[in-house]
Amino acid sequence: MRCVDVSGLCKRFGGLAALTDVSFQVEHGEVLSLIGPNGAGKTTLFNVMTGFLRPNRGTVTLVDKDITGRRPHQIASVGMVRTFQLNKLFMGESALENVLLGLHLSTKAPYLSLRSQNGHSGTSEDLERAQELLEFLGLGVVCHSRASALPHGQQRMLGIAVALAAAPKVLLLDEPATGLSEKERTFLMGKIRELRDRGTSVVLVEHNMRLVMDISDRIVVLDFGKKIAEGAPSAIARNPEVIKAYLGDRYGDP
Repeated sequence: MRCVDVSGLCKRFGGLAALTDVSFQVEHGEVLSLIGPNGAGKTTLFNVMTGFLRPNRGTVTLVDKDITGRRPHQIASVGMVRTFQLNKLFMGESALENVLLGLHLSTKAPYLSLRSQNGHSGTSEDLERAQELLEFLGLGVVCHSRASALPHGQQRMLGIAVALAAAPKVLLLDEPATGLSEKERTFLMGKIRELRDRGTSVVLVEHNMRLVMDISDRIVVLDFGKKIAEGAPSAIARNPEVIKAYLGDRYGDP
């Protein structure tokens, strides 16, 4: 079943075409990776899909609902949520507080109403959900630690936990493995697979080709803002145009 339909997206910055007629679909419960060289348009595409940029032309549909040009919080509230290359956390708050604040999208509660006098959510359901997400991402033991005190890998996991607090139908991960150790990357891949198996679609921008080839159901390749290939990982790894534009010997990269 189709979850996301990106159709004919174009985005220009003055005379520069950052995206040109980009189209692809994301199926329910699949992992789709977007790859390509730096400047290919991957983050611009994420920004257009999630409302941080308005397209010049084209549409984005989420479960048959046109979300093109809506504001980011509106798009997140109907089920498409993203993470960022750089962690966007409330560094002075605990890991638990960060996830509780993320819950305002899924609970529809006003942002500030999630805090009571003790600083936590006013409902046991909110606390239970937040703690479940932290446990899922290996952060249960640091739930009361400030985000600023967490090492890089745990901050990356916390960013994903905050995104999952919004109960997305589609989770967009922008280079989630950056700076992770091999052990942390393996853990991340396992969690992405679990999300897929639970029915959450995942769209991944990532430069680590081992991770991409191991985790993806399908791959879309961008180059100079255009889609140059789409298919299963095995087909993409053998595609001469993709090899010339981007892969080269990257499949063997650590």
